[in-house]
Amino acid sequence: MNQKFEIPNSWLQVTLGEVVEYGKTIKADPQEIPDRAWVLELEDIEKDTSKLLKRLTFSERQSRSTKNQFEKGDILYGKLRPYLNKVLRADMDGYCSTEIIPLKPNQALDGNFLFHWLKHPGFLKYVDAVSHGLNMPRLGTQAGRKAPLLVAPILEQRRIAEKLDHLFEQVDACRKKCERIPFILKQFRQSILAAATSGKLTENWRHITSNTSRRVDEELNQFNFSGIDCFREYEFPASWETARLEEIAEISGGITKDSKRQDPEDEELPYLRVANVQRGYLDLSEMKTIRVPKKRIESLLLERGDILFNEGGDIDKLGRGWVWNGEIEKCTFQNHVFRARLRNCSFEPKFFSWYGNSRGFDYFLSYGKQSTNLASINKTVLSSLPVVVPPSEEQKEIVRRVESLFSFANRLEARYKAAIIQVERLISALLEKAFRGELVPQDPNDESAAALLERVRNQLFTTKANETGRQVKNTTSTKSPTEQVVMLTRKDIEPSHLTTILKKQGALSAEELWVASQLEIDDFYDQLKAEEEKELLRERRGTEEDSPRFLEAA
Repeated sequence: MNQKFEIPNSWLQVTLGEVVEYGKTIKADPQEIPDRAWVLELEDIEKDTSKLLKRLTFSERQSRSTKNQFEKGDILYGKLRPYLNKVLRADMDGYCSTEIIPLKPNQALDGNFLFHWLKHPGFLKYVDAVSHGLNMPRLGTQAGRKAPLLVAPILEQRRIAEKLDHLFEQVDACRKKCERIPFILKQFRQSILAAATSGKLTENWRHITSNTSRRVDEELNQFNFSGIDCFREYEFPASWETARLEEIAEISGGITKDSKRQDPEDEELPYLRVANVQRGYLDLSEMKTIRVPKKRIESLLLERGDILFNEGGDIDKLGRGWVWNGEIEKCTFQNHVFRARLRNCSFEPKFFSWYGNSRGFDYFLSYGKQSTNLASINKTVLSSLPVVVPPSEEQKEIVRRVESLFSFANRLEARYKAAIIQVERLISALLEKAFRGELVPQDPNDESAAALLERVRNQLFTTKANETGRQVKNTTSTKSPTEQVVMLTRKDIEPSHLTTILKKQGALSAEELWVASQLEIDDFYDQLKAEEEKELLRERRGTEEDSPRFLEAA
């Protein structure tokens, strides 16, 4: 994949392998790692943000696998599922998963500059295109070495990295403020419902309409249901009545799915499941159908204004629900969803649904059936739900005010989501601007990237010559400084290298074959893929589902 970037004349576009030793690592077996040493896994790095989520020692982690060793100042790059954009600057020595590649800065490449480049949209586009593996794609060693790298003058690299660090601190502060908004909006909506179901939301409305026949007391009554602790502190206007849900609504359960039923007179109807009935809304994105006996269709069809309550499951699902507004012409509901149909057509279903989602939750939790992580209610518990019943006109006013306030909250939420998108776009925009040479001013006195690389290369040749006591001739000026003095440890292998091992040793697990191959892990997977495509080897598995898998020569 040949990407071209617009860069200043003093910059160079090279490959990553020309400047750093991508893929060259120091391995450490578990018995070699000190108990107090930092051991880093991919799960410890937050995707995109490069935040370290946790820092564990070897004794805390109890890892039994081989690790890569790294030093303070190394740039740690997650090559497994590289689209997750997991890159970290090492602030101390440690050990990491072999799915993390430590990259060492050098005289030609500033570590912070490299860190930001590995998060650049152009680099991410490249690794996404060349990574291999369907479920767990990874960036192979050769592909990593061929990855594009932009090199600026070293002093400009440092200015760019410093500027980006400063700007991203501000972006991170903005992100943290934005992250509080969903919690604030949730509290706001909960406060609205608390005020709506306590009468405080319409307190001024009651005073304005006090010339009506309804009596409005200044003092608030307490909900006097014997034995129901969760309502003891609940206060509401004296003009409101109280009832059990079954006294104001007809409650019924839904239909049970019977896959064996084949009656030709049955009708296939869409139906609501627990997943469709959310707290305060209906999610109709994944509707399913069910066969309904002809004689039961009429009793099981939903009507506009029906209030739905979930039986339960996870705690969050307990009693949650919303109102059916006739979104589908003919629709029914399953047996894990209850329907409450108000007997008084002047009542507002939304008020009682909001009441069930807020005030009713503590009741369901107290009187429902519970296990460790699950909770459920039955028809009897739902029927006994204590409810308040404001006058019909006040119910309408409550619904109007709640919907108005919810609409305001929804607009704020939409602006929040748009802001989050802009924040993420800003990060990409800043990186793109930085690596076009437009973020900080350029100094004509800076040594160019070409001169920098040539000088570092010559220094390495001189050092190598002094070490060996003989003259080393520089005949490969286009190659990186590291390529001139460091030979790769990978062996020059035959196209059937792995198959040859399997023929000699018999069937092996993937890990056993990797050890026997004496290849770096990425080179091993590249070679394995190549030999599988040529049908030189194959995977063998036992008849049992949990049987181990082995590789063998075809």
